Amino acid sequence: MRLKPLVLISSLALLQGCGGDSGGGDDTSTGQLTLSGVEGLAYQTQSQTGETDANGHFKYYPGETVSFSVGDLPIASDVPADDIITPLQFLAETREALRNAIPDDQGLLSHRPVERQVIDNPTLVNITRFLLALDDNQSIADDDNVVITDRVVSQLNEQLKALATPIDFAQPVSTFAVADIGEADDDSDDQYSPVNQLLRDICFQPEGDELCEDPPTQAEIDAAPELAEDEVRDPDIEYKIDLENERERILNAIREVNDIDLDDVEEYLLRELDRITTDRANDYYLSSVTANLPATDTRIKDVILKKVGGKPDLLKIEAKSTNPSAVVVHSYNAQTHSVEYFVAGEAGEESNLIINFRPADDYRWLRKPLRVVIE
Repeated sequence: MRLKPLVLISSLALLQGCGGDSGGGDDTSTGQLTLSGVEGLAYQTQSQTGETDANGHFKYYPGETVSFSVGDLPIASDVPADDIITPLQFLAETREALRNAIPDDQGLLSHRPVERQVIDNPTLVNITRFLLALDDNQSIADDDNVVITDRVVSQLNEQLKALATPIDFAQPVSTFAVADIGEADDDSDDQYSPVNQLLRDICFQPEGDELCEDPPTQAEIDAAPELAEDEVRDPDIEYKIDLENERERILNAIREVNDIDLDDVEEYLLRELDRITTDRANDYYLSSVTANLPATDTRIKDVILKKVGGKPDLLKIEAKSTNPSAVVVHSYNAQTHSVEYFVAGEAGEESNLIINFRPADDYRWLRKPLRVVIE
């Protein structure tokens, strides 16, 4: 394993964590790093070690924390383990911020505006940008997972040893990303930030590819013969134009964190966050999705929030009528996970009741609509 154990555990616990207990079972929980997945990260909890798979899965026991690294480079420590984790939960300060909610344009409490504020955190931006820069195909297309290959990790570990200055994700975004690839002197890394020094020495092409070689130096190019316009090319000679083209190809294959725009970071994070919110909301449903009520029936009615495969455990609940003159919210209760309402309008009117709730085990606020039609 790439990570040294954080704690000493017994041989029995180790066997149980690896699915080798005497009963042949494995009672660990499975977590996931983003819904799209981040593959190839080393992870460690108090009892488990391994690498995230193609779906970003890792193993843990409830109540544990998890630490992630790219090879020997830590990127997150002591993150409360959960079934789904995003980079926003890598940092204690962002986790704390996510506990707060603010009203949105509908006047209902929401975590989404807070998420949009949190994603500007420089450390979070730097970590996410770095992971996307390491992605095998550097794609942030919808549903594409981030893949960090063993070959990249192996090179990264070697290059870490050569860095004079360690990588600091807590730097300002501009300082973290300093680079001047293509214009640097061959013998100087002065204008590269440590992360870009690291990236420029990692070859993302197959082993043995020409693009993994050092580019020809300017001195080598200057010393090469010119190919005259009407001259017959000698296949055994590398001409100046050949070396210039080779240098350009190699330099263009070098990666830097600036290859990932800040807009790309925001797009990736918001997309993953929205997918998780939708996924969480799909675990809940209302006892009815439409209520057809006569205008003469002004008795208090209720709608119950239910959970697929279990009973809702809510921290808070609230509700709002989109047409309060037609349908009035009477009360709501997190313990009974219910909302009471009554009709006050005329026949032909209708309203949506927006049931807004926060599960006890999540910072996210989820919503379910009930359509009320007055007949």
